[in-house]
Formats: sequence, structure tokens, C-alpha cells
Amino acid sequence: MSEVQTVDADREARELLEDVVRIPSVSHDEREAAERLADFFEAYDREVWIDEVGNVRAPADDGVLLTSHIDTVPGDIPVRVEETDDGEVLWGRGSVDAKGPLCAMAVAAVRTGASFVGVVREEVDSTGGQYLVQDRESAPDAVINGEPSGWEGITLGYRGLLGGTYVATSESGHSSRPENNAIQDAMDWWSAVEDEFAKDEWHPVFERVTCKPVDVRGGISDDGLSVETTMRVQLRVPPEYSTDEIREMADGHLGNGTVNWDDKIEPVMQSPRTNVARAFRAAIRDHGGDPSLLRKTGTSDMNVYAKAWDCPMVTYGPGDSELDHAPDEHIHLAAYDRAVGVLTDVTDRLL
Repeated sequence: MSEVQTVDADREARELLEDVVRIPSVSHDEREAAERLADFFEAYDREVWIDEVGNVRAPADDGVLLTSHIDTVPGDIPVRVEETDDGEVLWGRGSVDAKGPLCAMAVAAVRTGASFVGVVREEVDSTGGQYLVQDRESAPDAVINGEPSGWEGITLGYRGLLGGTYVATSESGHSSRPENNAIQDAMDWWSAVEDEFAKDEWHPVFERVTCKPVDVRGGISDDGLSVETTMRVQLRVPPEYSTDEIREMADGHLGNGTVNWDDKIEPVMQSPRTNVARAFRAAIRDHGGDPSLLRKTGTSDMNVYAKAWDCPMVTYGPGDSELDHAPDEHIHLAAYDRAVGVLTDVTDRLL
């Protein structure tokens, strides 16, 4: 491109991002943002449609599938562009997680002819990603998943997730009695699970099983004849384990009570020596950056894709992941520009 063409292309990429950030797209309400993305592809005469769950599908060269999520968590952050000493900054919910990566991938897809999918509901249950792997007839040759890693970062690993609901019931009785009631049974079980997976503080978080209760309810039943307890729990699973192994270890501490394990996402760890990872390191250096390899303690749609597809993949995107879901979410537009350039170069190399 000439210098003028490059400036115009960067301006168009920024306009797409600002437009998409200005459109609220909390999980389950992504349609308007999806239509703006579809319009972008139609302007370049690309085949595109919105599928039955709401994903934006723009199939093309399956040598690379570029994909990120359209939805955001709730939160009203006034959308604005501010001039700072470090250049322009775009504020708004989703600017980092993950509309920056999403729009960077859309731009790279139209510049290179790669396949693109914008998926829905990643923030709640990965409906879009799950539907995508079921609906496609075959795996792409490579996947680049969009989440904030910083324009110089490449994410190779995510922990998995095991979630379930513990339920226990005991006979009601006077609180002076020494026998456990269902509330104590729940407390004892969870304490034993935490002890099972306890690690020293020096142990890297990515390599730990971390245990979190996310909802607890208990007390005398409506008929007054029993004590009932339910506790919703989540365990983050490092790549050295499967979710089934963690489930067996947690179930081994059950006394009174049962657990319905209804949410299982396997961990993923990709090699830094795949052609995709090598292409990213080279492109980041070509753009003046110092590439870093990252492992994330949460989960993403990359976990879904890695379980279904046997192909190399990484997660990449502009933005500081410390600002995910934060009340001050914002993205530096110069970093967004660089990420678009890196993604375009990587995709060209792989295609």
C-alpha cells in the first residue's frame, strides 16, 4: 500500500471498531453489532450471513479461521475517543474484551481473504463457539482466536473449568444437637476439596486447581422438617489434569450430599513451535515488537476449538487483559493498528 492508502485503511479499521463499541452487545443481545460486522464484509463483496444462533459467518480461505466474540459483559462506559500523550484512546465496554480483537480480525480477514466468524455468548456459555464446531463439516487448517493479549503477546494456554451444584439434606433438629446438619456437610465437603488442591503460594496460578464457591443457600425447608443446602462451585483445571480427573478427586470427599457436575471445559496448552506461533513471533518482531508467550488462568472459546479440532491455534488480540470487564475499559488505538498489521501479516504467511 502507499502511505495514503495505509492511512485510509487504518482510519477505516478504527471507524469499524468505534462503531462496534458504540453498539451495546451484552450476551443474548448481539444482533445489532452482528449486523454492523456483516455490513462490513458485504462492502467488500464477501459472502456473509448471520446463522441461527447469531454468529457472523464469512467463509473463505480455510487455511486460517479468524474468530472472536461479539458479546460483552454488562456495564455502561460512555464511548469516547481521547487524545493522550500516547496517542488516541477509545473508551467503552467491550473495547478490550473483545471488540478490539474482533474488529482487528474482521479487517485482517477482508485484507487477506481468510475465513472469519464472530461468535455469540462467549461470556456466558460459549453457545456460538459450540455451535460453530458442530455445524462445520471439517476443521480449518489453523485457528486464530481473538482475546486481548496485548499486540506483542501470544496466548498459548488456558485452564479448563469444572462447575457443579452440591445438594444436601438433613433432618431438622435443635441446634444444640452435635450431629452435622446439611449446611455443615456442605462446609466440610468444600473444606476437604480446598485442602485436596491446596498449593504453596510460589506455585504458578496457571498450574493450580483453584476452587471457588459462587453461590451458597441453606436453611430450614418450607415444611420445617429438614435442613437443605445448595452450593454452586467452580474449579479451574490446569492442563496436567482433565475435568474427569478433578471430578473424581472432588467426589471422593463426599459424605452426605451429591454434586451435579454440569459445566465441563477442558484445559488447552498449545506448543510454541507450531507454524502459527512461529508466524506470530516473526510478524510481531517485524512490526518492532518483542513477542511474549502467555498462559491465561481463565477459559475462552479456544478451549472449545481445541477439544473439537486437531489443528494449530493461538489466541491473540490488542488490549490490556487487566481491563477485561473493568469499569475503566479502554484501548490504545495505535496498539490496535499494530495488531491489525500483525494479524494481516500472520494470515498472509499462513495462507
